[in-house]
Amino acid sequence: MGSLRSIPYVLWVVYEWKSYIKRVVFVLSYTQASFIQAQVSYSSDLIMVYLRLRQAALCSALTAPAVFGLAINGTTPTGLHNTTTLPYRDTSLCIEARVDDLLSRMTIEEKAGQLFHFIIFSGPNGTLAPANPELNSTDFVVGTQLISHFNFASQIEDPVEAAEWHNRIQTRALETRLGIPITISTDPRHAFTQDVRTGFSAGGLSQWPETLGLAAIRDADLVQRFAEIAREEYLAVGIRAALHPQVDLATEPRWPRNRNGFGEDANLTAEMLTAYIRGFQGEEFGRTSVSTVTKHFPGAGPAQHGKDAHFAVGMNTTYPTKNPDYHLIPFKAAIKAGARQMMPYYSRPVGLEEYESVGFSYNKPIVTGLLRNTLGFEGVVLTDWGLVTDTTVAGKPWDAKAWGVGQLSEVERVARILDAGCDQLGGEARPELVVELVKTGVVSEARLDISVRKLIREKFILGLFDNPFVKPEEAAKTVGNAYFRRIGLDAQKHSYTLLKNDEDVLPLRSVPLSTKFYVEGFNTSFIEARGYTAVNTPEEADYALLRLNAPIAPSDPIEVGTDLQSGSLEYTKEEKARQAKIYSAAPTIVDINFNRPAAVPEIAEGAAALFATYGSSTEAFLDVVFGKDGAEPQGQLPFDLPRSDEAVAASLEDQPFDTKDPLFKFGHGLRYRTCCDGA
Repeated sequence: MGSLRSIPYVLWVVYEWKSYIKRVVFVLSYTQASFIQAQVSYSSDLIMVYLRLRQAALCSALTAPAVFGLAINGTTPTGLHNTTTLPYRDTSLCIEARVDDLLSRMTIEEKAGQLFHFIIFSGPNGTLAPANPELNSTDFVVGTQLISHFNFASQIEDPVEAAEWHNRIQTRALETRLGIPITISTDPRHAFTQDVRTGFSAGGLSQWPETLGLAAIRDADLVQRFAEIAREEYLAVGIRAALHPQVDLATEPRWPRNRNGFGEDANLTAEMLTAYIRGFQGEEFGRTSVSTVTKHFPGAGPAQHGKDAHFAVGMNTTYPTKNPDYHLIPFKAAIKAGARQMMPYYSRPVGLEEYESVGFSYNKPIVTGLLRNTLGFEGVVLTDWGLVTDTTVAGKPWDAKAWGVGQLSEVERVARILDAGCDQLGGEARPELVVELVKTGVVSEARLDISVRKLIREKFILGLFDNPFVKPEEAAKTVGNAYFRRIGLDAQKHSYTLLKNDEDVLPLRSVPLSTKFYVEGFNTSFIEARGYTAVNTPEEADYALLRLNAPIAPSDPIEVGTDLQSGSLEYTKEEKARQAKIYSAAPTIVDINFNRPAAVPEIAEGAAALFATYGSSTEAFLDVVFGKDGAEPQGQLPFDLPRSDEAVAASLEDQPFDTKDPLFKFGHGLRYRTCCDGA
């Protein structure tokens, strides 16, 4: 291990405000650039020490208005100015006393606003977004509807701009009567998925394999390191809630959202998600934590025929073998790990007589009976997006996911969701419906208080009432820094799962620079930058390198053009024939991005080498192929790979590992042969 060029040091600083607040603040000072540039080995212990010191540095505990660092035209934001002497602003009081005081001051309208978790975008150059045909302006949803929880749905390319946007929306929130700060959440945004419904590619953040790739590495410490790095990047731009982890089990291979989970095995998923939650929330939930939303309760993996519940054709979660308990194992682990929030899925249970066949968020025996009473979950239950209102998203119809209760009116749907035991409605901005329910006596204000108390308590624990702002200059140093990117790239390489390696064709460490390559799935400039020649046909090549996406096909017209297609897991006959010509022309190394457990026996037969990957860059691929700097595959399959569509159709949705004669089994993963392995 090389020596660090600067040594982190600590200072104890006493901060005093208005003579009645005295606190000791732990402030860490260090030189990040020196740490990044230092020639160090990326050992588990060193990474853990670095991250925990960095996260301690973020805990500033400064509360005075002057310290917030933002003002409007040089003056204190109105809401904060009017509330600075109220008990809920007094940091010397315990959190419960502050919650009690704030709750007692809130109107029905202000309480109703807390019960909604809406989508939000930034405007040009980090400004607050104006209204558009699909969404009201940020000013309206914050200032008039009094909503204070938002899912940030803009790509983060420029961390400084994202941080500045965050500070602007917090400033707007402080102008409201009580100055309740904003909680910003996000879907996953550290990998390669790009779908506004499920996640974002990394953009300006460090980039890692999808969650399946983390599971393939089988290293809980690495999962925690990922989550700690992601937490630091989130904190730098003001994101305080993660709409993940997704812990659904891949027992139905056709389900398109298998890409976002940890695979097919419940116990592996439980181990990985425990580390994931610990990394995001920290050893103790507090000012430097990111709250996690574990989803989708009680397990969306047994999707009937693999169809997704974003669409009416996929509204059913089915249990043909009465096996819901297997799918509950990850959620029990999440609760034990301290999960703060849970999200039920859109779908409705079929095949379980004890539960009504209505959407899980509408289902009181599921939310209150099973989740709260049986499993003992006491945190926030946030519904999935868009259960109440028919609307449009990106110009396409987005029908309310009111599966099994479609006959109910909008206000009746909200009443049923609250009665089921949910605390907050995701993807909706309809506080007027809650106000109507209270004023007509259908829902009591006391019922609102139960949920609002949880939601504002979370804000107090996160420190948002004391300092909701971030420092854009720190975001520039932290988000996507070279150190974080290096660790993410290493994880991409380690996640590579080698399924076949005929005659130890890989790694190509010793091929001469005169070697000719035919490539598909990436630009020839990548191979040429390494000094090799790219040719136009397989027949001219010494080797072919193919990077393929797993087969994708719609099973229903409504899936066409979406990232939620649940059709065939096999390539078409035409594509199989096209590939076969390549395999016969040159030794072919194939890399398939397995967002679902695809059926590819013809590739396992025809290719010289076959990788399963789960989101990786071309740089990572080529490093593993050539064994650059010791790069080699370390992954193991996180699910069985079926042999055919026929085998999948004959399997049962709620049972793991039940496809007949799988092509490769869970846990399969070869290693490169070394000189020590012998002949």
